[in-house]
Formats: sequence, structure tokens, C-alpha cells
Amino acid sequence: MSRWGRKNVKKAPEVIRTVTEGLKSLYRKKLLPLEQYYGFHDFHSLSLEDADFDNKPMVLVVGQYSTGKTTFIKYLLEQDIPGSRVGPEPTTDCFTAIMHGEVEGVIPGNALIVDPNKPFRKLNPFGNTFLNRFQCAQMPNQVLESISIIDTPGILSGAKQRVSRGYDFPAVLRWFAERVDRIILLFDAHKLEISDEFSEAIGALKGNEDKLRVVLNKADMVGTQQLMRVYGALMWSLGKVFGTPEVLRVYIGSFWSEPLLVPDNRKLFELEEEDLFADIQNLPRNAALRKLNDLVKRARLVRVHAHIISYLKQEMPSVFRKDNKKKHLIHQLPVIFTKIQLQHNISAGDFPDCAKMQEQLMAHDFTKFKSLKPNLMAALDELLSSDIAKLMPLLRQEELEAGDQPGVQGGAFLGTRAGPFTEGDPFAEENGEECEEEEDWVVTKDKPKYDEIFYNLAPNEGKLSGTKAKDWMVSTRLPNSVLGRIWKLSDVDRDGMLDDEEFALASHLIEVKLEGHGLPPELPSRLIPPSKRRQKGSDA
Repeated sequence: MSRWGRKNVKKAPEVIRTVTEGLKSLYRKKLLPLEQYYGFHDFHSLSLEDADFDNKPMVLVVGQYSTGKTTFIKYLLEQDIPGSRVGPEPTTDCFTAIMHGEVEGVIPGNALIVDPNKPFRKLNPFGNTFLNRFQCAQMPNQVLESISIIDTPGILSGAKQRVSRGYDFPAVLRWFAERVDRIILLFDAHKLEISDEFSEAIGALKGNEDKLRVVLNKADMVGTQQLMRVYGALMWSLGKVFGTPEVLRVYIGSFWSEPLLVPDNRKLFELEEEDLFADIQNLPRNAALRKLNDLVKRARLVRVHAHIISYLKQEMPSVFRKDNKKKHLIHQLPVIFTKIQLQHNISAGDFPDCAKMQEQLMAHDFTKFKSLKPNLMAALDELLSSDIAKLMPLLRQEELEAGDQPGVQGGAFLGTRAGPFTEGDPFAEENGEECEEEEDWVVTKDKPKYDEIFYNLAPNEGKLSGTKAKDWMVSTRLPNSVLGRIWKLSDVDRDGMLDDEEFALASHLIEVKLEGHGLPPELPSRLIPPSKRRQKGSDA
């Protein structure tokens, strides 16, 4: 083919079917070349990989030791986490990525970072000391089909914080904070002090305040008057650390499956838990929007970084007094930030932390910095001004399609839509398990005891309404999500009421839970009331 023929050949435009595909393409073609050219990864976040875009939403759980982080995660999953341990001392000494897997097991950090399907390959620079404290717990769990959860080591307080971890803990937190969809910051109602390490950790989360949710856990251990004072003290402490006039959203509750110690504020805890669970359940629907938002934030930081590096390169002398000039420029960095801000009309909020940038610049050779490259900057401006805007119709379409999906399901989220413990239709799902009529009912031996309670509650035509049953079930002090699960399992015929057998079954499950055992995801045959077995047999 002649030279003229080749010139007229047009390349077919790339077809983008999803927002995630579009973001990956824009990053590789327009943002990554600029990051590499100006050494962005030496100063800020490491480069992104396909797994960072394709990964399901992640929730980062952060807090001081013994604030209930691991117990909070177990409460959400309603399942023990492989390799976890709970106690009053600092028991979680690892970063643990809790993800879905067909087989239960633990993957160590060094093996985890070489898996291209996991979004952790860029953790390698944090070193072997960190990787020995990083693991992935895989388990078959319905909640983890929609989200992944990152459990973190308990942040130290008092004298313990002087012991070195052997790796840059705030930097690791910052790496995760930039990539997760939600950050849950846990406080204990009896442990509101913010230590030096905790303050550093909160500082590492800055810039991601839109992802942050604060949880005041173990609130059932104090009465109403004390809780009011604890809440006020927490808001005062947070205001000092974050240094912003905006008030952070704080969820108050007791996030575990045990009975409430002080049930005075039960209704408040129920409403707060519903709000927090609704926020987490919506994460899969908003995942594409979060990725787009994070890429725009990153692109704005890359643009500022390019202007800073090119300005420093421009100011360096060609031959003599380079070291003195370097020291002078680092000292004058706040002034340089202001000049760049005015010259290029860039918002002050786009600039990195000046003190940290000064510290990082000390280790770099300014003569190796690159001057401003117009074609790279033009591509970045095009990304911010038009390319992202072209993805918005596709984003709206995906949001409409995701609106019909239920969000995160399973675990404690099942109990949020069950029977009289919430409004709406609690009976959308049926248990399809077949049962054998001849199998003994395990509740039989205790049924006389449960019948006495049942008839004292004055059933109407042999059945208790949801309201009457709820009033009695709430007296056990178990959390609403647990009682909702028990109602869902006990109301076998799905009529919104409990007969004597169903009430006996609910009472049995409550006793099982109070003894510290878990609830089955579906009702096994030995627990199905005998009369309901006959009904199921005739239906079949």
C-alpha cells in the first residue's frame, strides 16, 4: 500500500460498553503516561491496575484496639472469619482482606500480592515486614459476593504506641483509603481518647472524608444520660482532629449478636443500624460513580504535580549552586504553590500537603525533573473537560439498571427486612428445603414451657399477631437484625403471624442465640414444625 493510502486509513473508534471499561481506557491512555513522565508514583499513590477498576466494592474498618472491629465484621457476615481472634487486648495484628471464596482458607501476604486478580499487587513496596502482617481470609458468604471487607490492626494508645510496627502504618492506611468505597471508623463508648498513632491514622484518611462513616460502638453499655455526654465528647474530639466546620455523621449502636446490656436506647440503636446498613447495601449500586469520582480526584492531583515539578525544573540553574537553589526552592514551596495556583487558575484544594511534599523533595535530584510537555497536559485537560462527561450518560444508565437490584444481601442484612421488625414485604423469599415428616422435632421437649408463654400473650384464634410477638421477642434484648432473622425462620407459612408451633420454634431459636450459637441460613428439616411438614408435603 502506498504512503498516501496508509494516511487515509482511519482507526475504528473504541467501543465502551461500561463505565469501568471507559475509566480503564482513559487511565491507561491519558493519565498513566503523565504520571510516569513526572514521577507521580514517587510522591503520591502508586499506579492503578485493571484489578483496581474491576474489583467489587471494599469497606475499610479502622479503630483503636478492642473497639469491636472484628466483632462488627462478624456481626455483618454472621460467620466466623478464618484466622481471627477476639479479645480485650490488641488481638488483630494483621491487615486482613475478607473476600468471597468457594473454599474457606487464609492466603498469606506474599502470595496475595502476586495474584493479578486481586487489587493488592501495588502493596509490594511496603516491604516484607508489612507483607508478613497482611493476609486474605476467603470464605463462602453471601455478603462477600457483593462487597469485600478490610480488617485493620487495632490502633495503639498510651505507652504501647511507642513500639514500632516495622512498616509505615499511616501510609498503608492511606493506600487502602484511596481505593475503598467506604471507611468505617469505630469508637468505643468507654475509649474516646485519640492517641498520637490514632491521630496520624485519621490524618492518613484526609482527602477521603466523603467515604468516612463514624460508628460509636458498645453504646449499650451506658445509660441515656451518659450516652449523651459520650456523644458530645466524641464530636468535640473529632472536630479537633479533622479541623473542619462540617459535622461528621456518627452512627450509634451495639454491633454484635449479644443481648443489649442497657436496653433504654434500643429504638435509637435500631434506627441507626438501619441507616448504616442501608448505606453499606447501596455500595454496589454506587461503585461505578465512586471509581469515576476517585479517578477525577487523581487526575486533578496529577495536573498539580506536573506543574510543581516543571516549575522546580525551570527554576534550577544549569551549572552552579544547584544544592543551594534546591534548598531555597524547598523552603519557598508554599509561595510556589500560590504562584502556580494563580498562574494556572487551580483550586487550593487540589494541592498536596506542603510539609509532606517538602520532606519528599529533599531526596530527589531536581535536575532530573521534566519540563512541561504540552501534548500530555492537553490530553489531561481533555480527560477532565470532555472525556469524563461522555461517560455520564452510560453512568446514569447503569444506575437505573442497578436501581432494581437489592444491593448487599445475606448475613445481618437478611434481618433488616423480616416480619414485624420492619415495614414492607418480608416474605419475598421461600425456603425450598424438603423435610422428612418422620424426623423428630427438636423443639418438642420444651414446647410445654413455650406454650405457657404463648397463651399468656392472648393469641387471637390460635395465632399471635406480629405486634404481640415482637413485644415479647424484644424483651430478650437481642438486636433487631437477629430477631428479624429469627422471625423469618419461624414464620414458616409466611402469614405474618405465629401459631403455637411457630412461637415455640422462635423461642427455641432465641434460646440458641442467647447461648452463643449461630442461626442457620435456612430452616433445617429437624426444626420445621410437624404440622408445617404435612402442609409442605401436600403442596408438593
